Amino acid sequence: MRYGSISPDLFTQNRRRFVQQLPPASLAIFQSNDVMPTNADGTMAFRQNNDLFYLSGVDQEESILVLFPDAKLPQYREILFLKETSEHILVWEGYKLTKEEARAQSGVPTIMWLDSFKTVLPALMNEAENVFLNTNEHIRAVVEVETRDARFGKWLREAYPLHNYRRAAPILHHLRAIKSDEEIRLMREAANITEKAFRRLLGFVKPGVWEYEIEAELLHEFVRNRSRGPAYGSIIASGASACILHYVSNDRQCQDGDVLLLDFGAEFANYAADLSRSLPVNGKFTKRQRDVYEAVLRVMKFATAQLVPGNNIEDYHAAVGRQMEQELIRLDLLNASDVKNQDPAAPLYKKYFMHGTSHYLGLDVHDVGAKYRTFEAGMVYTCEPGIYIREEGLGIRLENDILITTGKPEDLMKNIPLEADDIERLMSSRA
Repeated sequence: MRYGSISPDLFTQNRRRFVQQLPPASLAIFQSNDVMPTNADGTMAFRQNNDLFYLSGVDQEESILVLFPDAKLPQYREILFLKETSEHILVWEGYKLTKEEARAQSGVPTIMWLDSFKTVLPALMNEAENVFLNTNEHIRAVVEVETRDARFGKWLREAYPLHNYRRAAPILHHLRAIKSDEEIRLMREAANITEKAFRRLLGFVKPGVWEYEIEAELLHEFVRNRSRGPAYGSIIASGASACILHYVSNDRQCQDGDVLLLDFGAEFANYAADLSRSLPVNGKFTKRQRDVYEAVLRVMKFATAQLVPGNNIEDYHAAVGRQMEQELIRLDLLNASDVKNQDPAAPLYKKYFMHGTSHYLGLDVHDVGAKYRTFEAGMVYTCEPGIYIREEGLGIRLENDILITTGKPEDLMKNIPLEADDIERLMSSRA
């Protein structure tokens, strides 16, 4: 693992908190993600199932975690099944975990090879009444490929139809929403790597460079700092492309006078950073560009201050929307009288700011968690207002990652340049 070791206490505590939510006689089974094919004999890079990683710290394919706190035999209360290595696998695929390494990495006391899973399973099912299975229940998920979890769940229900099958996802959504100190440490490192990449760009962006060249600079900085790479598809959107919210083609040449919208973040130890910045390609904002930039920044500062315990996403977004209305009126994009008489169900600001201001962040960029849960200390949210003026070919978005604490919100990206003056100064000092 290029990201180094993580304390197994993190995963031990995660498992402890998970099993505390189970009713008596409950068995929970988690599968790793598949190695996904491309074409011919090609495969995509492996990415572990985040729930299995959260509970075990194992970043290896063909792994199964079993949790059965009420098992009669103590060695069956936590079991990690791993693919057994061989000389052939070592030569063709590389190194795999030994039992001792897996035990040290995960804190799981019982490690077995994968081929013993179906031998052990009948004894576990004989004692269990409830079986918790994992599924992707993210509110925005569109799942068209049958996952390893789904295939296993289908087989298990056919083989053991009389058990009471339950959903593990709601428990994990509740737990994963609150980040531990160790998780925050990993997320800080993801943010630090993202900062290094952004500062690299301040000396690179200029008229004539291509968006994909900028993307290459990001990738270089990520990987050289022990990141596996981007936490999501990087958005490098110059000029009018900045008004396309999920622009990822990154194939346009940056022109003098453009504003470049950047939305990217490093992944570190499977945890994500998520940053947005808007740069003048030539190093100097026009008056109009700066006015829009400052308006977005004021909304961002207002919104960040609302990320406190006791608030909730509906009230938060409503307050941010009202703040954005005032900024759009100042920019002559909205009329105050029209705003006063607007349909509350279709606010006018949505023409220029059509997405949400914040989302959970963690192992997933759009991390799991109950949408309407009251804000609590330990949650991490993005804060990312934007203004997109298609008729002017101008889109500006600013985004930092915010940790909710018992006091003021903590900006995990506070060291990344944000003020327009700082951006211009740093770009002007490039070689």
